[in-house]
Amino acid sequence: MNASHRPQNGQRRPRLALCVGAALGALALPAQAQLRLPSLNTPNLPTLPQTPVTTPLQDPLRQSVPLQDLRRSTVRDLLRRHAATLEADPAGEPMRRQELLLIAPAQSTLDAALAQGFTLLREQTLSELGLRHVVLRPPAGIGTSQAAERLRAMDPQLEIDFNHLYTRSGEASAVDASASAPAARPSRARIGLIDSGVERRHAALRQAGVNAWGCDGAEYPSAHGTAVASLLIGRDTGFAGVLADATLYAADVYCERPGASGGAEPAVGGSVEVITQALAWMARERVPVVNISLVGPSNRLLEQAVRALVRKGHLVVAAVGNDGPAAPPLYPASYPGVIGVTGITPMRRVLPEAAQGPQVMLAAPGSELAVARLGGGYVVARGTSFAAPVVAGLLAEALRDPDPQQADAALTRLSARAVDLGAPGRDPVFGLGCVGESARTPPERVQARAR
Repeated sequence: MNASHRPQNGQRRPRLALCVGAALGALALPAQAQLRLPSLNTPNLPTLPQTPVTTPLQDPLRQSVPLQDLRRSTVRDLLRRHAATLEADPAGEPMRRQELLLIAPAQSTLDAALAQGFTLLREQTLSELGLRHVVLRPPAGIGTSQAAERLRAMDPQLEIDFNHLYTRSGEASAVDASASAPAARPSRARIGLIDSGVERRHAALRQAGVNAWGCDGAEYPSAHGTAVASLLIGRDTGFAGVLADATLYAADVYCERPGASGGAEPAVGGSVEVITQALAWMARERVPVVNISLVGPSNRLLEQAVRALVRKGHLVVAAVGNDGPAAPPLYPASYPGVIGVTGITPMRRVLPEAAQGPQVMLAAPGSELAVARLGGGYVVARGTSFAAPVVAGLLAEALRDPDPQQADAALTRLSARAVDLGAPGRDPVFGLGCVGESARTPPERVQARAR
């Protein structure tokens, strides 16, 4: 993408105006599992509330935990329940306990660290992104943050960060329904999803083509991943995703094992290491558009991985988060070159819990939209998590292969079609405006079938 669409830090992208919509389709290709993840022993993240009701539909804003506080509540709960494996960084963000990420450290720096009692836990090269990193454990009795400062003192040029965890950016509640998906047709369109597991047996997804990655080939369906996948490629009677005839490349970076017993920790839990590995898989498979409805702090390893993917001509679409309009920026949506997406209501009002700022590039439906429910039927979704896949699907419709010039052109065309909702031109609330309004499946459509 050229400089007109990739702002540098502190710069605003140029202002554009006008536009809309989405095209809907269908597909069927064989699903397959690919590749394996290393065991990282990171705990499950909490699942979304999935209480079905018949009438009336619940308002997610009336939940016991407001959406703008959900991530903070999730983080507190993670740190409390998994104190043995997680800790907070200096800003209060969750990270893996006693783990430091060093990006391409000099051998002399690594040798000096090992000589001072640091332990080498892992080392990995992601050739697709041109990245190499190592994971060190601090010497006994030294805190993670203190250990990071000690390493920086050894080598002021060293790129070092924590092994942060990333969480979802939305929730779902309400209506239930079921049906059989109609026959689908093949397509060259491909789209990527980095999230939690997808329930491929759901009526809206069983006809879809899904290539899966992660969890040592095992499947661990989740509420959030299933909901976002349905918005991308779902197809059912009365329901359609934005690009229902596409093949989905779904990376599960959580591997949540329902009902795990015996105190055993699951293999993966949204760490920056695993998200970066998933990005490398997207590069290897040449998936042109990647949706990431996850949020967390800035991290050097994630930033470099995203930058490398964008330079190759991939489009990265990310939810801006639901921590509120005055909250600090969340990532990866706030990195230069990433398409940050906010959510709007059917009345074209921004979600009050949505983040605001220069990271917002586009808006899309983010409330009162039906999504697939884990276990069958549908729920009503709210949050920027569910606006991002609308934008990703529209871009994947136009970009069939990674290419910097074509990616820039696809984004320019979509931006030119955006309906300008806020201050004239680009603004920190709606970005360039909203797209994909016709892609929203109203809850009433699937609710009527459930009665």
